[in-house]
Amino acid sequence: MNNRSRLALLVVQILIVSLMAALFGRLFYLQVAAGPKYKDAALSIQSRDVVAPATRGLIVDGYGVPLAMNKAGLAITIDRIAIDKLEDQGADVMKRLAKLLNLKYKDIYQNTRLCGELPKGQKAGCWQGSRYQPIPITKSADPDIALQIVERSDSFPGVDAQPVAIRNYPSYLDVNAAHVLGYVGPLTETDLLKGNGKQYFRSETIGKSGLEIQYDSFLRGEPGIRTVIVDRKESITRESQNTKPVAGDHLVTSLDVRLQASAEKALKDAVLRGRASGYTSDSGAAVVMDIKTGRILALASYPTYDPNAWEKGLTVQQAEDLFSEKKSVPALNRALQGLFAPASTFKTVSVVAAAAAGYDLNANYKCPSQVQVGTRAFQNFDSKNQGTMNMKKAIAVSCDTIWYQIAFDEWLRDGGLRPKSSANDYFFEAAKAFNITQKVGIDLPSESSSRLADRTYKKSWYQQNKDFYCNYKERATKAQQTPFLLQLAAENCVDGDKIRAGDAVNFSIGQGDTVVTPLKLTQMYAAIANGGTIWQMMVAKAIVKTDGTVVKTFTPKKLGTVKTAPSTLSFLRSSLREVVISGTGAGVFSGFPIEISGKTGTGQVFGRNPNGSLKDDTSWFASFAPSKNPRYAVVMMVGQGGFGASTSGVGVRQIYSTLFGVVGNKVVPGAALFPEGKPPTQLPKISPATKPKEASK
Repeated sequence: MNNRSRLALLVVQILIVSLMAALFGRLFYLQVAAGPKYKDAALSIQSRDVVAPATRGLIVDGYGVPLAMNKAGLAITIDRIAIDKLEDQGADVMKRLAKLLNLKYKDIYQNTRLCGELPKGQKAGCWQGSRYQPIPITKSADPDIALQIVERSDSFPGVDAQPVAIRNYPSYLDVNAAHVLGYVGPLTETDLLKGNGKQYFRSETIGKSGLEIQYDSFLRGEPGIRTVIVDRKESITRESQNTKPVAGDHLVTSLDVRLQASAEKALKDAVLRGRASGYTSDSGAAVVMDIKTGRILALASYPTYDPNAWEKGLTVQQAEDLFSEKKSVPALNRALQGLFAPASTFKTVSVVAAAAAGYDLNANYKCPSQVQVGTRAFQNFDSKNQGTMNMKKAIAVSCDTIWYQIAFDEWLRDGGLRPKSSANDYFFEAAKAFNITQKVGIDLPSESSSRLADRTYKKSWYQQNKDFYCNYKERATKAQQTPFLLQLAAENCVDGDKIRAGDAVNFSIGQGDTVVTPLKLTQMYAAIANGGTIWQMMVAKAIVKTDGTVVKTFTPKKLGTVKTAPSTLSFLRSSLREVVISGTGAGVFSGFPIEISGKTGTGQVFGRNPNGSLKDDTSWFASFAPSKNPRYAVVMMVGQGGFGASTSGVGVRQIYSTLFGVVGNKVVPGAALFPEGKPPTQLPKISPATKPKEASK
């Protein structure tokens, strides 16, 4: 072997030794240095988390009566992973299950489809959770039927039965309160993305709306986690950790179950009364507020829905009905999301405007049958000439033409269609004094902002709609091309960005593009009653642990003060009392033993119903009581309900009768809901067994 061969052999030997050294070094690193890390990683691949849901906290009223609680149920579930492996993707299994449970196959099929699997517009009743979660078909199964399913597993592959905790809304005194309480549902991918640092598990049920979602972080508790290690055959080899679930905290609210029941019944009665009078009367809202604290004592919206339906399992039809216009959209909370022209209830704003403009509130003014504004005559209610009267009387009998004339005169002084740079805008500024565009701040999700149709709004509106109105004949349907609408379109094209004379006079009586929520109107009347304080509105009072420890309390904030003279507020309170004594509310409250102050409103609505009929007037009654020392504000609105007094006014009287313990025209001793004249301030003891408190005898 020559020297060259020996050198080559030496190089090969060195290379082999180097590779062996590197290999042994890598093995040492993997087994010794990094061993624990990779061992944990391997275990994580082989680990499974078994989640034990925590008991959800109760939601109770001010006396501790449960509005939302829990009960035991028996759930029938379907495993999508298992049935998808079947030749027919589980169709036969679901059909047999439908027959056994007396359900519709299409509902079971829809309930087990992931929402992302279905086309837009066909997602009613779909499963919002994960494919890897057992999907509940029902949570109130008959035990005998559940036993059949378990025993016949060969006929029902992928189907299981297991005990579960069901969120239950007990409906004491027939209370629904769905739009306040909300409901719970399975965790979705969207929920996971919006976790905000909160650890969720896919098998959890969380709050979806109302108080349930607003205070979910307190109510849901902490689920228990049992982590097990499994082998390749998914057999458990050992348990790595086991944490017990921690029950959720309770939520104490300012609601009173008795008053809530009264408000819901009074509202439903008002809707039916409107229908009996020949109106469409399709919806409504009622609000009761403590004017000295901002706390909500009752809140109702009509139509409503069953909050227990989600736990039972929504049918396709139920899911569609929730958002159906033909069913008047039961899912919509009209108290805080509905926007309506306030009509004559808004004349309180006009009083503030007139006072700021220098008008003598005690002087006499003409109330003719109509006021000519340009080429259009604006009619008084029922086209009546009511002669000469002071402004207090004008508020009482709801004269329109006095406010038409004042608003028109001030519009002219501000420059008309060519406004001055220093325009006073007394009417718009008066509305701003009530913080009309600021939300009431209620602790419920999705509150709508009321709209003030001032100069800024008109410019914004014009930019969005200019093209439509300037090309109206090409863009509008044949039914929309009436002479009036064609003229209106031409005007909107030319000067839609300006406050026209018609806009100004309509604003003065709460008509036009300015709209408010029933909550906002309640807040406004509460401010008139309490001397000018604008309170944030709130439902929650406190978070309390299961052992009674107070975790957190909630106190409404003062959002501002009505910017007007105390004498103007005093005049308003006196005028609103006159409405009930001798004005449009006198008949409704005839003989009522408690002094009530309030204002009727009958709002004209433009548009058509789904059946093609013209929309009817919106009925309003806004009030506070007792007049001399106010404590409560009560507002009711009935959509397409007709006159304010005869529809909503009667409903408000029903609520006050419950509140003050009035039967007929007499106060029953000890029957008032709050014998001390104010809602309870102390927190109650909380128990699922607590029943509604009876009025003291």
